[in-house]
Amino acid sequence: MASTTTKLSVNSRSAAGSRAARRLRREGRVLGVLYGGGEEAVGFDTDARELRHALAGSGAVLDLSIDGGKATPVVLKEAQRHPVRGETVHIDLLRVRLDEAINAVVPLELLGAEDSPGVKEGGILEQITRELNVEALPTSIPESITHDVSEMQIGETIILSAIAVPEGVTLLDDVEETVDRKST
Repeated sequence: MASTTTKLSVNSRSAAGSRAARRLRREGRVLGVLYGGGEEAVGFDTDARELRHALAGSGAVLDLSIDGGKATPVVLKEAQRHPVRGETVHIDLLRVRLDEAINAVVPLELLGAEDSPGVKEGGILEQITRELNVEALPTSIPESITHDVSEMQIGETIILSAIAVPEGVTLLDDVEETVDRKST
């Protein structure tokens, strides 16, 4: 969970159109839009390398500073990537209040699959649920939720109610949903 935030500085962008966007992307800039919080949407551009480092930092919340102004807490809503090169070409950021819970999607990581008796006996671990919908304060959203499957036997099934979520995080998915199962 993130108790600290990562800072990201961006420049407001008034030029619209694909010609201006291509020029900025050639200069190593990533375009984006900041919206939500009852305020106007703001177009911006930022350095691709700076953005990559900010998104790789710990935590879901970024402190966004537009044109050197006051920092605003935001979360990444969506990132669009180039289909071939994989680099980020556009991001959508959402303003958040740090005292209000938000919904987020968090990856589910299974630990110890290779060491489980079911796999050693020739079983196959099939992970059905890979992401969990959670509700938490923006600073309490975990990077991922982990679950130990090192004791699973062949024929066993785990449902979401068996997954321990961190304190302050509420699971929004159906607790009877299947996470994974061991089969032969």
